[in-house]
Amino acid sequence: MPIKYEELMALKNLGQKYAYTDREVMLYAYGIGLGADPMDERELAFVNEAALEARPLKVVPTFASVAAWGSGPGEMNLNRVMVVDGERDITFHQALPAVANITADSTVVEVYDKGKDKGVVIAHQTVLKNEKGEKLATLVASRFARGDGGFGGPSGPTKPVHALPERAPDMVCDLQTLPRAALIYRLSGDYNPLHADPEIAKAAGFPRPILHGLCTFGVAGHALLRTLCAYDPTRLKRMQVRFSAPVFPGETIRTEIWREGNGNFGFRCRIAERDIVALNNGLVEIG
Repeated sequence: MPIKYEELMALKNLGQKYAYTDREVMLYAYGIGLGADPMDERELAFVNEAALEARPLKVVPTFASVAAWGSGPGEMNLNRVMVVDGERDITFHQALPAVANITADSTVVEVYDKGKDKGVVIAHQTVLKNEKGEKLATLVASRFARGDGGFGGPSGPTKPVHALPERAPDMVCDLQTLPRAALIYRLSGDYNPLHADPEIAKAAGFPRPILHGLCTFGVAGHALLRTLCAYDPTRLKRMQVRFSAPVFPGETIRTEIWREGNGNFGFRCRIAERDIVALNNGLVEIG
C-alpha cells in the first residue's frame, strides 16, 4: 500500500502506559554486557542490588530505549522486511528510576521520500514521562524503509551527520559481546527472529543471526558510561549515532572517542575482528 504523506505525518499516540521493575532494568544491563566481571563493583551496581552495605540499583541510561518497548505513533503500513534502523538520538532529562510507571507520547516528526528505488526516511519522537508528568527521556528514532519510496513526498532537507575528526581517537574502549548476547537482549522486548533463528538470518542474507542494532547502541552507551562518566548515569545527558553495519554476537565492539570541548565528545563503534564501523557519526554530551 503506497504511503499517504499527510496521514503518516499526522500519526500520534499520546499517553501510552508502561511499567517496569528492577527485573527488567537488570535484564537489560545483562543483555548489553554489564556484569561480565563478577568482581567489578562498578558494573555490579547496575545488575545486582545485593551488597554488604545497602545501595540503590543504578539504571543504565540507554534502558530508555526499551523502557516503553512497542510504543510508537501508530501503524505505518511499511514493508517490514525492508525496514532498517537509521539513527537514534536520546536526550536524558533525569536518571531513570529502577521501578516505575511511565507514559510515552509518540509523534511522527519527519518523512522524506528518497525515490522509488531508494526508499523513505521516517523519524518519530517518543517522550517518556514519570507519574508526575516530568520528562525522563526524549527519543528520536529514524528508520529507513527501503521498499516504500516513490510516493511523491518531499525529499529533504537532508540532515547533516556529525563529523568526526580525522586524527586518532583520544580514548578507546573495547567490550566483547557474548555469543549468546542476542538471545539475552531479545528478552528486553525485540523478538525479531532475525536475531535468534539461523534459517531466517540466512534467508535475510546473513551467515548467522545478527545482534540487535539497539543492543550495539547499548554496548556503546556502556563504553561511554565507563570511559567518560565513571559509571555515574546522571552524567550522560545526550547520545546520538547513526547505524552503519550489523554486529555478530561474540564480536568485540571497539568504541573510539574524541574530545570536542564543552562536555561534548564524538564517537564511533568499530567491530574489532573485521575492522568495520557499526555505529558512526556519534555525539555524546556529558554533564
